[in-house]
Amino acid sequence: MKNDAAVVVIGAGIVGCSTVYHLAQLGWQNIVVVEQGPLFATGGSTSHAPGLVFQTNASKTMTQLAKYTVELYSQLSTAAGPAFYPVGGIEVAYTAARMAELSRKLGWAKSWGIEDACLLTPAEVKEKVSLLDETKVLGGYYVPSDGIAKALRAAEAMATIAIEAGAAEFYGHTTVTDIEVADGQIKAVVTDKGKIATGKVLVCAGIWGPRLGQMVGEVIPLTPVQHQYVQTGPIPELADQTEEVTQPMVRHQDHSMYFRQHGDCWGIGSYQHEPMLLDPDHILPFAKAPVMPSVRSFTEEHFAAAWQSTTELFPALATAELTSKMNGLFSFTPDSGSVVGESARVKGFWVAEAVWVTHGGGVGKVVAELMTTGVPSFDLHEMDIHRFPAVCKSADYILKAGAQQYDEVYDIIHPLDQQTHSRELRVSPFYSRLQALGAQFVFSAGWERPQWFEANGELLSDYDNNYDLSAFPQRDGWEARNWSPIQAVEHLATRDRVALYDLTPFAKFEVTGPGVVSYLQNLCPNDIDKPIGKVIYTTMLDPNGGIMCDLTVNRVAAEKYWVITGGSVHGHDLAWMQKHLPDDGSVQIVDVSASYCCIGLWGPKAPEVLQSVTSIDVSKPAFEFFTSQQFYVGNVPVMASRVSYVGEEGWEIYAPTESGLKLWDVLWAAGQAYGAIAAGMGAFETLRLEKGFLYWGQDIHTEYDPYEAGLGFAVKPNKGDFIGKEALLRRQDYASRKLCFLTLDDSTAVVMGKEPVLAEDGKVLGYATSAGYGYSLGRCIAYAYLPLGFATPGTAVTIEYFGRPLAATVVDKLL
Repeated sequence: MKNDAAVVVIGAGIVGCSTVYHLAQLGWQNIVVVEQGPLFATGGSTSHAPGLVFQTNASKTMTQLAKYTVELYSQLSTAAGPAFYPVGGIEVAYTAARMAELSRKLGWAKSWGIEDACLLTPAEVKEKVSLLDETKVLGGYYVPSDGIAKALRAAEAMATIAIEAGAAEFYGHTTVTDIEVADGQIKAVVTDKGKIATGKVLVCAGIWGPRLGQMVGEVIPLTPVQHQYVQTGPIPELADQTEEVTQPMVRHQDHSMYFRQHGDCWGIGSYQHEPMLLDPDHILPFAKAPVMPSVRSFTEEHFAAAWQSTTELFPALATAELTSKMNGLFSFTPDSGSVVGESARVKGFWVAEAVWVTHGGGVGKVVAELMTTGVPSFDLHEMDIHRFPAVCKSADYILKAGAQQYDEVYDIIHPLDQQTHSRELRVSPFYSRLQALGAQFVFSAGWERPQWFEANGELLSDYDNNYDLSAFPQRDGWEARNWSPIQAVEHLATRDRVALYDLTPFAKFEVTGPGVVSYLQNLCPNDIDKPIGKVIYTTMLDPNGGIMCDLTVNRVAAEKYWVITGGSVHGHDLAWMQKHLPDDGSVQIVDVSASYCCIGLWGPKAPEVLQSVTSIDVSKPAFEFFTSQQFYVGNVPVMASRVSYVGEEGWEIYAPTESGLKLWDVLWAAGQAYGAIAAGMGAFETLRLEKGFLYWGQDIHTEYDPYEAGLGFAVKPNKGDFIGKEALLRRQDYASRKLCFLTLDDSTAVVMGKEPVLAEDGKVLGYATSAGYGYSLGRCIAYAYLPLGFATPGTAVTIEYFGRPLAATVVDKLL
């Protein structure tokens, strides 16, 4: 076995082989792959995966990865046969709610570029899947390019290409016993066959991933869960089938099941049972496993309901013998997303975990790109390794979250549906005050964040007299879930009066040192070398000019800045900043997020409220926009920045966490004379939409650059070099799209985001990156990147909502 490597890949399943293949395509040499099982039927999840590749997903990124995976697998084969059968995929609806969901899914397909998707009638479903009883379904969703992957063939084919190119060597029956780290850097991988010196390790070990993470002190937050799959004996109705699979695979999500053909037999997969979780430390080694480590004994008691659902939809199976049964292990993470990226704890420790066969080809591609250039083809924030805060990494949390994800894997999930476990992990110091006001909380990155306040229900009659709330959309069904009309009055009260917002979840990084100015100038395209007290809005770019971070930088002293970013991207942004710290120690970053709370005091009456509780002059001449000052609010020392994400007068007011409750009480008491209310994130979202403010992860991320997003004002090319500058300027020369503001022509209609935007001829132009009702504007607002030819104000377009076309117009500005 080799004793050194450019990278050691642990795991020769579909993800490991895919990444090695793509690394080889990018010119890597001296890649070593170690696998504890045999090659390539390793005994992991890849070895028993049924191989269904359904491309459509609520996530654009996951759909992109699946689309690429289909393209890649379609080109692969071994002596045993092709690696992919493009037989199509159908999802059937038993209920009206599911049929509506399939219409929404067709919208995603249009938004994400799956051009062959369509809805089917029951008769059309029957025509494609002969065994199915069409009288039981209301219709179906069909993607002809979906199909069945032969995962072991795909893995072997990709590995063979890398081996034959001289780029990689694979070693089966080789167990990793330790990973050596020195000074925060990977140094070697120790196996039962010897030590391999290396500066990089890539963990693609699937259900064993957490055990490898423990070797370096990195939590890989996944739990193995048992999932049932059975196969029938020959079915008379399929006796004429000579191919392994010709009929489309079927998902019956109303009963948490899926099905696929195996020649003249039928495969049945069921999630219709309680989550059966397994500690990774209890997975048997290959030599001791009766079948393979990832296959457990079949539990008959969990399959009875699934069999009833099967024979109801496929009556021909009622007399079939079940010749193969298993409980197979798959990985589930706390949010169901994959875990991808380099550890912030240990340099050179890379992870590509909780990846299903559906996305294996695509994940291998983007991981190879990350390791080579740092620039993946797709935005990966949803699978970023840094997205989980510490409170979401405990064994208890990972187990409970994994169980809920398994239980809901085929459920119809609303964007604001909440987790049912592990709440109140992170709360602001004024949490009790929010509770007393009837806050309805949502969970975000461990934080409890108020969506609206029941106490503000008393404002409904007041505002109905002034605004005629009946003119706003009278929501029911989907758009009414996890929503309250109270959000409208909180929005309007912020515009008319003043509101207090809990902004404590904001991430706060104190960046100091003699090299701090040059460090931030290199990270930021905006000029941050400004006078003390100046607040600068800026992005941070990746090497390709894509928007990696979106934040504010506050110069507190000559060699001290505060960087403020969103709570949900806390770990992501901190890891990016730490990655680019100079080696000479001239810059330090201290995460002070837990040390300070924050209140947003916003609205036209905000200056009067603040002036009443402080001795300094807070009027505009003395306290300009985008500046900060340190002073007292009552007896509480604060640092306040005159910035507003809702487009009104006001401040972000930071105070020591231990003084946060007092700060709230002082501002609340002072605000009552001015009609102050507490407002939630529902109003926060619609207020920012009316002002054209963007949200990272939706409206902007690494696939977009500042110029096309309308953020060119925050780019200063003449200031000197910064990360992504050259690529950004090249992208500007070849711009083809622009972020546009759209309003629905019907003032009573609502869309919610991700819907396709179409031209008059039906051509898909883009999709709604964000959407919400502008209560001050009296129209629903959507943002969308459109081709330049359609970006002119006044251009008529259509937004398709659950299959219903809604007329919309491009506008120059909103409020």
